[in-house]
Amino acid sequence: MTNEITREITRARLLRAVPLALAGAALLLGSLGAHAQAWPSKPVRLVVSYPPGGTVDAVARIIAPKLSAKLGQPVVIDNRGGAGGAIGGDLVAKSPADGYTVLLDASNHAQNPALRKMPFDTLRELAPVSLLVRVPNVLVVNPSAPFKNVSDLIAQAKAKPGAINYASSGNGSAQHLAGELFASMAGVQMTHVAYKGGGPALTDVMSGHVPVFFASLASSMPFIKDGKLRALAVTGKAPSPALPQLPTVAEAGLPGYEVYEWNAVFVPAGTPAPVAQRLSKEFAAALKDPEVRGRLEALGAEVIGSTPAELDSFRRAEIAKWTKLAKDNRIQLD
Repeated sequence: MTNEITREITRARLLRAVPLALAGAALLLGSLGAHAQAWPSKPVRLVVSYPPGGTVDAVARIIAPKLSAKLGQPVVIDNRGGAGGAIGGDLVAKSPADGYTVLLDASNHAQNPALRKMPFDTLRELAPVSLLVRVPNVLVVNPSAPFKNVSDLIAQAKAKPGAINYASSGNGSAQHLAGELFASMAGVQMTHVAYKGGGPALTDVMSGHVPVFFASLASSMPFIKDGKLRALAVTGKAPSPALPQLPTVAEAGLPGYEVYEWNAVFVPAGTPAPVAQRLSKEFAAALKDPEVRGRLEALGAEVIGSTPAELDSFRRAEIAKWTKLAKDNRIQLD
């Protein structure tokens, strides 16, 4: 009898709890829906993880006016460069998860966790919104260098291990890792020469101090066209519309090689899903604007505009790729 009474009491409690749980869920969903409808009611801060003047900043400034018009609120750009994007990422990761602080980050988002101790957990503390664009690098050499193509470069690097130098815009930069991946996949040794920025690296390659550079497509195109640099290949999966006559590295002698620099948008983890979805939708809509698309493509960018789920899958694959490279080649910055 006692067991029957206990079961009846438990059943009654459960029956009373069900309406309360349903009411709580409805209240939560209603709250999220109301939040999404009310958002944004004030300016949105777009934290750019690199200084003014570079490609990441250019992408932000091309998109921001259209995004502002679609959101009905000002989008204020806040450049927070340093530590390969980690300073801007840390600021956003520790910001309120209310949709008013948004991060526009670059491919170092996936490379930093492989190379250095981070002040935040990239996957746990930054939620994906949209992959905006991706841009291949271009493998360039000084015009007087003896390599006429990718196969030449690989052959000479094998013949003289460590004798060929390649420039980058700094330790841990996208150009540095593009070179490390090239050397690893080709089975050669090349010597990395780090500069304080892409500009000084380009200058030294053009002057002949360093022969090889996996350069930014946007910054190197004028010098390629002027004959101050010889382009051997682009690092993407397919030829770039900006340099359609140029093969990919994979086509030119290193099958499977693929590297992009990319820009994507993230918010603090815990940001309401309807807000993240709205941001993703409006960024994608801004990217479809003909003026925005044209200006981004002029930078050599492939315009994408992904969903949050697509960006999450993409960044996880990128983190795994660079983590393996760093581990296999013992690349560590601190």
